[in-house]
Amino acid sequence: MSDQHEHQRHQHLTPRAREIVAAARELLEESGAEKLTMRSLADRLGIKAPSLYKHFPDKSAVEVELIAQMLDESAAVCEAAETAAPGSLDALTEAYRAYALRHPHLYRLATERPLPRHALPQGLEERAAAPLMRACGGDTDLARAAWAFAHGMVILEIHGRFPDGADLGAAWKRGARALDR
Repeated sequence: MSDQHEHQRHQHLTPRAREIVAAARELLEESGAEKLTMRSLADRLGIKAPSLYKHFPDKSAVEVELIAQMLDESAAVCEAAETAAPGSLDALTEAYRAYALRHPHLYRLATERPLPRHALPQGLEERAAAPLMRACGGDTDLARAAWAFAHGMVILEIHGRFPDGADLGAAWKRGARALDR
């Protein structure tokens, strides 16, 4: 992620709030969303839980910051893949998969429930979708189908739903080729 995007995304947060989000990210990445509570977060920071509420009104506000991180980081990964292989749906899906598998708990937090669009930084969702939209020639329906394919494949992989020995790399390539215009 570029320093400029990182700075823009965090400029509305106080230094202490950024520290809280960083601790929340560590806790999430280690233990999953189920273990991310205001109490566990306060324990991680060595403070009392009520102190967190000076910076965030509730746990969902912390989660919004984490979801914004995921969108920002996955956008950067996909933008890099697009730069390396312009127009390649295969390159985008490979980059998307690799990112999601490196951050499975963050990915699940950001994708397994409704997206809090109203609370996200303006333009972030569009930025995250832009490389896929460009690879799909601006065809919104094709981009949605490609994202649904990528999300379905990666979430099944994260949840261990494919049989041992399944050639997932081949399945990803076949799916991307089927969707490539």
